[in-house]
Amino acid sequence: MSKTFLFTSESVSEGHPDKVADQISDAVLDEFLRRDSSSHVACETFVSTGLVVVGGEATSNAYVDIQKVARETINKIGYTKSEYCFDGNSCAVISALHEQSGDIARGVNREDPMEQGAGDQGIMFGYACAEGEEYMPLPIMLSHMLLQELAAVRRENPSQMPYLRPDAKSQFTVEYNVEDGSVVRVHTIVLSTQHDEFLPGDKAMQDKITEDVRNILIPRLLKRLKPETAALFENGYNLYVNPTGKFVIGGPHGDTGLTGRKIVVDTYGGRSAHGGGAFSGKDPSKVDRSATYAARYIAKNMVAAGVADEMMVQISYAIGMAQPCSIFVNTFGKSHTSLSDSDIADAIKNNFDLRPAAIIKKFALKNPIYLKTAAYGHFGRRPFTEKVTFYNGDEPYEKEVEFFTWEKLDSTDLCRKICGIC
Repeated sequence: MSKTFLFTSESVSEGHPDKVADQISDAVLDEFLRRDSSSHVACETFVSTGLVVVGGEATSNAYVDIQKVARETINKIGYTKSEYCFDGNSCAVISALHEQSGDIARGVNREDPMEQGAGDQGIMFGYACAEGEEYMPLPIMLSHMLLQELAAVRRENPSQMPYLRPDAKSQFTVEYNVEDGSVVRVHTIVLSTQHDEFLPGDKAMQDKITEDVRNILIPRLLKRLKPETAALFENGYNLYVNPTGKFVIGGPHGDTGLTGRKIVVDTYGGRSAHGGGAFSGKDPSKVDRSATYAARYIAKNMVAAGVADEMMVQISYAIGMAQPCSIFVNTFGKSHTSLSDSDIADAIKNNFDLRPAAIIKKFALKNPIYLKTAAYGHFGRRPFTEKVTFYNGDEPYEKEVEFFTWEKLDSTDLCRKICGIC
């Protein structure tokens, strides 16, 4: 019998307090960008019982009503009732934004816009693997999908699970074959979801939620999956729902939330290294965000091109410098080319323009596209286009905008060519 190992990833819902903070920060960023695409923003948010504090730096020709943006974001998430002890209509919103440091600005701004310097030093990682059509690790993708379905039930079919509140966490443990790393089965599912006091007795509530998760929620998830992925659930799995027995107090009332505290949820669920820099609230001059998107794009296109079954790409920068300091590649022994990992890194350096301004231009990162990234992961998402409202002064206008551009597979031919894949 083949030896196996287990790997686990978690996700959190849009109603989790840290994700509430992320979404407010990215909503503020989007509002600046829809009014002034050259805005420089580094926005942090803190949420607690009845309180939102938005701080950080913003340099822009636009005025943004921070209170309005925060309240609209909170209401959209679903915190609309006073009994949650945190709702968009009544919470206090404090804005403490100030102008960006001139010492940082002098390193970013250049006479030639394409020579714009990196907004900070740091290391950024991108990753992809051949575990599914998203080129993402299965545990994190399943964790995201389960919570997306939970949110869809809460919003679109509330009669099915009428007790649901916005806060939730999911966790998937997947069993893998040691020899080739292939997925064997789904081993364990953990879901904790906030809920009303809807039945007498904690055990009765827990049993009802567990029944609904098994009979309503998981079947919805299975319908989203390809047959070969859905088959991984067939041999039985452990299911733990609200393991403490009760989850009524939640959201920012149950725990404070801070921007940038869910960076592993935002990326690869722990399957890849992380440079440590968060994404939400940062405009694309911050390479923590833009270069991480570029690294993911390269890794995904390389894996999709058949260069390797798994790849991690690291890029490093110095503040104020346009060209990366270094590029590192690890294919984990799963390469399909005669090139070494070092050779692949050189090929990336010679064929992908990783200057911050070039990244921003390629992926159209000056558009207000970021709120949609702030829950359920920045990677493994399907690119799409929709009309977005912009402002010229006080005059609104609409134009088509692409979202999740870094998830496109439009460089696979280039990857094959530069890596010698026929």
